Amino acid sequence: MRSNTVLCVALTVLLYLTGSFGQQDVCGRASLNTRIIGGVDATEGFWPWHVSIYSIGSNVIVCYGSLINKDWVLTSGYCSSYDLDSSDYIIYLGRLKEFGPNTHEVNRTVSRVIKHPDYDISFYENNIGLVQLSSSVDFTAYIKPVCLAAAGSEFNEGLLSWITGWGFTSSNTLQEAEIPIISNYNCSISFNNSLNITDTMICAALSDGGNCFLFYGGSLVTKQNSRWIQSGIVSLGCDTSLKSVFTRVSKYQDWINTQIVINQPGFITFPYYNNSHTSSVPDIPDIPDVPDIPDVPDIFSGSSPDLHLFPFYLTFTIISLIFCPCF
Repeated sequence: MRSNTVLCVALTVLLYLTGSFGQQDVCGRASLNTRIIGGVDATEGFWPWHVSIYSIGSNVIVCYGSLINKDWVLTSGYCSSYDLDSSDYIIYLGRLKEFGPNTHEVNRTVSRVIKHPDYDISFYENNIGLVQLSSSVDFTAYIKPVCLAAAGSEFNEGLLSWITGWGFTSSNTLQEAEIPIISNYNCSISFNNSLNITDTMICAALSDGGNCFLFYGGSLVTKQNSRWIQSGIVSLGCDTSLKSVFTRVSKYQDWINTQIVINQPGFITFPYYNNSHTSSVPDIPDIPDVPDIPDVPDIFSGSSPDLHLFPFYLTFTIISLIFCPCF
């Protein structure tokens, strides 16, 4: 009996690991995005993880988020405070225009919302949450998950990163901007030390105070080789006289993996050459997508790059059913 229990635990761990490796293969690959220096309007497919959360009744965006696997969206704790799993909200993926037709978009409702238990709205601490989609999405050239910054990642002052959204602009097209990271020390100074910038936060500078399109739950991303890695979640944005504060994603790898135990998001260390922490899977060359043709579906991860893991899933699942009847 004891040996069966040990075997069950081992099989569970292996199933979790294969799901995580699958996400490592597919996350952060915006194959349509070849931009080096950006403009204002984004191009369709450039930011395939961008998610918009709409209030159906008022037809306005209440929050943003980022797709991190076929079932889950990462957003802020503030956004998770909404009753998103009610019929009043809808999530759009693959959307370029805020209003009007969007050829490649899909939408989902919400089945579950998880807010960090220690979220503190007064001090912007632990401003992070997860949203489970009502049904899985298929990955295409226009809808893909972003990679997440792994524990130990370092984003130094001056590093150029990207933000996207509509926010409070008059543009109907998704906006993008490249902004530099600033140190927590300089960020605190910009707030005249009135806000405690902790190590669970990361700051970036807005260059145009009159054109703010940051919105709660939005992503701050940086490109490493062929992959885009999310370093931050908009926590305090659009105070145009100050710097913008983001939740530091790398501080929450354990918490995220505790909530999403199967098909876990892909975590990658930034920078890659940091010898003290390494990615679980090395970066591999990007394989261009064919526009308008979805990836071959996979019943386990919703994405063709995981097909090579099929024998592992099948073997572990069959053995689990034999030895672990309650698995």
